[in-house]
Amino acid sequence: MSTSATNVIGLLDAGAADAIAISTPGGIPLTYRALRALAADTVAALNAKGIGRGDRVAIVLDNGPEMAAAFMCVAAGATAAPLNPAYRADEFEFYLSDLNARILIIERDKTSPVVDVANKLGVPIVRLAATPEQGAGSFALAFPDALGAARASGSGPATPDDIALVLHTSGTTSRPKIVPLAQRNVCASARNIRTTLALTPADRGLNIMPLFHIHGLIAGTLAPLSAGSEVCYTTGFNALKFFQWVSEVRPTWYTAVPTMHQVILSRAGRNKDVIEANPLRFIRSSSSSLAPQVIKELEEVFGAPVIESYGMTEAAHQMSSNPLPPGTRKPGTVGIAAGPEVAVIDADGNPVAPGATGEIAIRGENVTSGYENNPKANGEAFVRGWFRTGDQGVMDAEGYLTITGRLKEIINRGGEKISPREVDEVLLDHPAVQQCVTFAVPHDKLGEEVAAAVVLREGAQAGEKDLREFLAIRLADFKVPRKILILSEIPKGATGKIQRIGLAQKLGLA
Repeated sequence: MSTSATNVIGLLDAGAADAIAISTPGGIPLTYRALRALAADTVAALNAKGIGRGDRVAIVLDNGPEMAAAFMCVAAGATAAPLNPAYRADEFEFYLSDLNARILIIERDKTSPVVDVANKLGVPIVRLAATPEQGAGSFALAFPDALGAARASGSGPATPDDIALVLHTSGTTSRPKIVPLAQRNVCASARNIRTTLALTPADRGLNIMPLFHIHGLIAGTLAPLSAGSEVCYTTGFNALKFFQWVSEVRPTWYTAVPTMHQVILSRAGRNKDVIEANPLRFIRSSSSSLAPQVIKELEEVFGAPVIESYGMTEAAHQMSSNPLPPGTRKPGTVGIAAGPEVAVIDADGNPVAPGATGEIAIRGENVTSGYENNPKANGEAFVRGWFRTGDQGVMDAEGYLTITGRLKEIINRGGEKISPREVDEVLLDHPAVQQCVTFAVPHDKLGEEVAAAVVLREGAQAGEKDLREFLAIRLADFKVPRKILILSEIPKGATGKIQRIGLAQKLGLA
């Protein structure tokens, strides 16, 4: 079993030949032997059409086993560029052009605006036909006539320094930047996560995360497969089907973003029998902060430890994590360094003392070497070998890291700096509040003012006045939101994360 692979093809060697690698509810599973053969066949088929190491292959597929398999098989010998299938035509045009994609892989019978965009840009379209009778995730590729036989400049399996994956940053405050992640970056991150979670061939993960995002691709896919364990792929997060899947699949763990955990909790009461019959070894949370109140409730309901981790695209996902028992979990923190070195630094790149606030920075084998064609962003992002995350935080004497907010999300109310996360955590103590997000709204005199959006628990009642009074006795006056909106749902980004930046505009407050 390979424990220190430095390329995707080597990582797939981890599983026993007859062990299950990929499954899907109700489907025939795919073994590691079959997955390795599929990867080798895909690389050979791409090479025969002149597509090899370093060539960009855009992938637009719905969540499921074929998307996971296509990502791994493409990344084994070229550069995978997964895109959100829900994008509109103008978004597809931006991303396909920016990526300089050589081909686009899309499902055989799928209609999508990306087809017209690819035709307009002259990007050849390769159609993927699922072959579920050969195992979950297996597929055949049909190449267009325009792609005649050609010799790939770099054929065969990718080397450790070749780019495995390219993703764009979310671009909430600026033009999205391309993050190239080398084979060694993604393999190091998979290894870090596998070690943190003590994943073994006995584990079975239930993947509900989108597969065009670093969380689902690395924590949900490469990390468990690097341990030789099984991953069961769903069509994506579906609150109505989650417990049905748990009952059928019998996973030992799942990973999700906080909004998903909160919805799962809201349905847990009527699924106690499923939870008892299918004990989880642990639950993982990442991509944005999980409130201590939610961690406590999840642990009580599922009887399993909640492992909160901290990740970002530029780190090929995981940077720090709370440890599994018997290690100490500190709710409200994102744990200790879990792979790369992690420090809290000042403006000059010098580490600050424990307990002091600064910018969180990282360095290590999983970290991108820099944004593509963006010297300005790289000049701002790297200092003395450290990559600046853009997050503000504090590290205690034991090395546990607390994120106090995105530097760009800190609300500046007339010179008073307010961490929106602090207000969130107090709001969540109100018995009627199920979900909330605190954010900045423009103010003509103060520059910015504090606002919050709230979703109430089913059957609970509370008005804006009640919530403001509740906060007023727990927070300094300048931190109390001047406006609280009570909504049925808080707008979320493509990956299910709530994005504070831009929320005022989305809700018509700016």
